[in-house]
Amino acid sequence: MESPNTAAARQDLYPSRTGAEARLLERQDPIVRGTVSDGPLEQAALDHFEQHGYLLFQGLFNAEEVASLQAEMKRIWAARQEDSGDEVIREPESAELRSVFRIHETSEVFARVCRDPRLLGAAMQILGSPVYVHHSRINYKPGYAGREFYWHSDFETWHVEDGIPRPRALSISVALTENTEHNGPLMVIPGSHRHYVSCPGETPADNFKSSLRKQEYGVPDPASLDALMKRSTAPLTSAKGPPGTVLMFDANIMHGSNGNITPDPRTVLYFVYNSVHNTPEAPFGNRPPRPTFLRNLDFTPLRSVQG
Repeated sequence: MESPNTAAARQDLYPSRTGAEARLLERQDPIVRGTVSDGPLEQAALDHFEQHGYLLFQGLFNAEEVASLQAEMKRIWAARQEDSGDEVIREPESAELRSVFRIHETSEVFARVCRDPRLLGAAMQILGSPVYVHHSRINYKPGYAGREFYWHSDFETWHVEDGIPRPRALSISVALTENTEHNGPLMVIPGSHRHYVSCPGETPADNFKSSLRKQEYGVPDPASLDALMKRSTAPLTSAKGPPGTVLMFDANIMHGSNGNITPDPRTVLYFVYNSVHNTPEAPFGNRPPRPTFLRNLDFTPLRSVQG
């Protein structure tokens, strides 16, 4: 249910797209809220996430599990080729599929994956509460046609356009193809989750219709990126690995990926977990909220499903 509050009546700790200049703001919220006794992650992993804003695991899913996920990914690819619905996003300069959203609701296979205790348990442990899926998607980056995703903080978009108040959320990705240094793996700036880039400009109406294909608003300026790079806690990191590799990353970490000019596709499954104590309100950008395939309003806490 929507909050009766309006953006103008609330204190906005993370303003963005409100002026002509970018600003680098200190994060006002905790990063890791749970303890080692609250989930599957060991203390070293929690400390790494606290410091760097991400965790990368290879081999979390075995070969049989990966084969099942790949089969479902291929089924969806074939089934949605002619789909013109809003939740099917295509590359900006071609008809190739770029993303398919709401897959945790439309696929029984992926519905179980988002409830897998290895993923769900880690999300609840880091966020320190029950969680729900804010949105889910497959990002297809086909060979020769997959375009880049420019540097951005997911939380900046979710805050301005969806109304998520605080960065008490995270994404978990599962690689469904080999992710190499050549085919556009996701890159993160370690430690950048500790600062928020307040971006210049004003959000156009229905920005999601173009931003899901090519993001032009809510992107950091070069000076802010330089500042984050200089303050980084480790070298620029790429989420490389075989199918089944899992990346967990903070909602506010700065990340992006290059285009794919190789013949090898790079396909990744994403689940965005948000705390049930951090549900969307009116968007802070004073625009109507994005549609529910991007901004889920079912806040029912997820329960783990084994196998």
